[in-house]
Amino acid sequence: MSRVALVTGGTRGIGAAISAALSEAGYTVVANYAGNDDAAAKFTEETGIKAYKWSVADYDGCAAGIAKIEEEIGPIDVLVNNAGITRDAPFHKMTREQWNEVIDTNLSGVFNMTHPLWTRMRDRKFGRIVNISSINGQKGQFAQANYSAAKAGDLGFTKALAQEGARANITVNAICPGYIATEMVMAVPEKVRESIIGQIPVGRLGEPSEIARAVVFLASDDAGFITGSTITANGGQYFV
Repeated sequence: MSRVALVTGGTRGIGAAISAALSEAGYTVVANYAGNDDAAAKFTEETGIKAYKWSVADYDGCAAGIAKIEEEIGPIDVLVNNAGITRDAPFHKMTREQWNEVIDTNLSGVFNMTHPLWTRMRDRKFGRIVNISSINGQKGQFAQANYSAAKAGDLGFTKALAQEGARANITVNAICPGYIATEMVMAVPEKVRESIIGQIPVGRLGEPSEIARAVVFLASDDAGFITGSTITANGGQYFV
């Protein structure tokens, strides 16, 4: 029986690429999504990957969603915490709602998804957790105090939890993508996009598939000695 992988925010953008790559690698993949029913239905139709709907900001919703998947599909061996949102604003204009929405999804959402699975993974003596952070969690970004704080928090969470999971054969790693050619990035004005590319030494945007291949490696048995690590995938834009 193939291992089961759950990808949050797994029906669009980088998440969809991760879901597809894990499926191609032989995993039984399930994808979580929060709101876009049409996109999720299209994704399932095109890939055959089943999608489940709940908000990662809701702990009880996460616990119920995980329980349903494990009942219908089987124990979850691989968790990819990819779901994320932006609510950008300069800090002097940022509202409490903008702050809380991003922290609740991008940081607390990682806790909400990982916590219900942790004891199960410890009991089975196996687990792979991959947290999708961001270049802006490493270097910060104007008008993204909320997003940068959450994504930086994901890295601290990764390093701490890796120490707890190591003896139980659970690895916890992070990937920090730079600017990737998703629908959101490709929708910005061409001049803005050209300005972004001008800051990337390799001279192009990253591809979702490039992030997905890194996830597939970290989820594999070959990566069993790698934990608490961060893969920086930004085309040389920022070095840690």
